[in-house]
This record gives sequence, C-alpha cells and structure tokens, in this order.
Amino acid sequence: MSSLRIVSYNVNGLRAAMNKGLVEWLATDPADIVCVQETKAHRDNVAHAQFTEMGFHDYWFPAQKKGYSGVAVFSKIKADHVEYGTGHEMSDNEGRVIQLDLGDIRLINAYFPSGTSGDERQQYKYVWLDEFHAYLEQLKKKYPRLVLVGDYNIAHKEIDIHDPKGNKNNSGFLPEERAWMDRFLGSGWIDSFRHFHAEPHRYSWWSQRFPTVREQNKGWRIDYISVTEPLRDRLLSADIYPHVKQSDHCPLYVELALK
Repeated sequence: MSSLRIVSYNVNGLRAAMNKGLVEWLATDPADIVCVQETKAHRDNVAHAQFTEMGFHDYWFPAQKKGYSGVAVFSKIKADHVEYGTGHEMSDNEGRVIQLDLGDIRLINAYFPSGTSGDERQQYKYVWLDEFHAYLEQLKKKYPRLVLVGDYNIAHKEIDIHDPKGNKNNSGFLPEERAWMDRFLGSGWIDSFRHFHAEPHRYSWWSQRFPTVREQNKGWRIDYISVTEPLRDRLLSADIYPHVKQSDHCPLYVELALK
C-alpha cells in the first residue's frame, strides 16, 4: 500500500444508511478507512458483522443518549492505538470524537455540535469549538501529523454555501463560526478539498426540509478533511461524492501518500 484513502461521511443514522445501500457502496472499496458521524447507535444495535466481513476493524464511540450523535471508524488497517473522546465531559457524553493512531498519522473523527436547535446549543457550539481548538493545539505538539475528518457544521466561505446572503444569520454560517474556521485553518491546517478544488457549487449537505434542493444542488459544504502542514506534501487527491445518497450529507475523501 503506497497510499491511504480516508472517507468521511455523516450518515445521519447508521442503521438507516445501511438500509439505503451503505454496505453495498462500501463493498465497491471506496477507501481504506471510513469515518462516520451521527451514527445514532451503539455497536450492539447494528449488524456490525457486515463491516467485519468486508475486512474492516470497527471502532465505536456512541453518545450516552440513545439515538443521538456518535462516531465510528471502519478501518482495513488495525489501529495502533484508539482514544475515545477528548476529556471534555459534555462532548464525550455526546460521543463526538474518536481518535486512531495509524503509523505516523493520528486520525481524528469528529462530529461538531450543531446550533440549529436554539440559542443554548449555539452557545455550547462556541464553547465546544474553543475547547476543541485548544485541545488540537496541544495535540499537535505530540502528534504533528494530524488528519481531522468530520461534520464541522460550518460553511466556511461564501463559495461553500448556495445562498450566502440568505443564510448570513443562520447557524452554520454565522460570522463567529466562520471566524473560527479562519483561525483554525490559519493555525497550520489545510482544507484538503480546497487544496485541489477552487470551483464553486461543491457541497456536502442538502436540507431535507425541501425535497428538491439536492437535485437543484442548493447545498452547504460543512464536511471537511483537514490535515496539518507536515502532511501537505503527502496530499495526493481529495473530492466529494455527491452521487452517494444514503444520507442528507454525502461522503468525501482524501488520499495521502504513505511514508
């Protein structure tokens, strides 16, 4: 294996996505490692043998609350070490971050909070973002080669959202959230998709409240795979798969050269 392909996918309920063809898509071998967010399930509630039969090692970090949040990683490479959470109690109770060591790379799969349900969650989102950035800054000192995949729940720039003017007051595109992305990417991280793609109208999420928005491609790019600066020279490709439709999100991938 000369390269490593990593997929990130908010499945919006793992069992629902499996019923809509997720396992069949994974059988086409899109990646060596598949990171999913919003599993809304514990391992025991899922037909997990379907993943192990395809050669995946599976690692799960569910939320304490049933049917909510949660992250998991399916990897054809056995992790050298797995870490569950970040030590921040509320975040860990919600099953938001799982980390795997794979050779000289630490992979972080994260489901950032959404603020769409009201002011209280929006305020928590800001707290979480600040806590997480500080955590990553410390982590970078020990693990310089980091890959952070997941649903960040933020569209960074106007190019990343179909209607920037109409959404300027909506969670996910608020000035404070976008400023956080500026700080994050300015602190030694690379947005792998934008590293290869400057074109507009490339999105990873479409609202389900309006059934036609996906076919009209009125979306948001809120899912990312970011890598730290020491991995810049190992970036081979990155893209989004809008045609894969088991969720209101779609998968995205990055391919990295191995040492």
